Amino acid sequence: MSFINRTARAFFLVELLQGMACTLKYFFFRPAVTINYPFEKGPLSPRFRGEHALRRYPNGEERCISCKLCEAICPALAITIEGEVREDGSRRARRYDIDMTKCIYCGFCQEACPVDAIVEGPNFEYATETRAELMYNKAKLLANGERWETELAARIEADAPYR
Repeated sequence: MSFINRTARAFFLVELLQGMACTLKYFFFRPAVTINYPFEKGPLSPRFRGEHALRRYPNGEERCISCKLCEAICPALAITIEGEVREDGSRRARRYDIDMTKCIYCGFCQEACPVDAIVEGPNFEYATETRAELMYNKAKLLANGERWETELAARIEADAPYR
């Protein structure tokens, strides 16, 4: 650009006017790209890692076989499992605790589980008032699993070709 052209553009604030024109174009002539958050939810990926849940089989039996692979693979040491043997010789978790204040949401526990018992679900709205509420025990995890089971099953099925 020549010196005169640059001076004229600076004097008439051409860049500012172009920016204002772009702003007005988006303001009046383009559809809104925002959502009304508490009332509208945006789409989530099937691989989104949110609040943890323990799943059950369709007959109501817990899936966890107390193999402790999730506890072993957890890099944050957030999972604690105590197992017991049933009368029929099968194993189950007597105690299954997750300290959500330690959890880094890496998803290793979900990948390590051979029976898809522990999963990270679609819920990302679980703020609490105290730290004690973020210590999830087996009952809380099973309740999460029952609440989100249809969504969890659909996500696992959608992700199955990539596992």
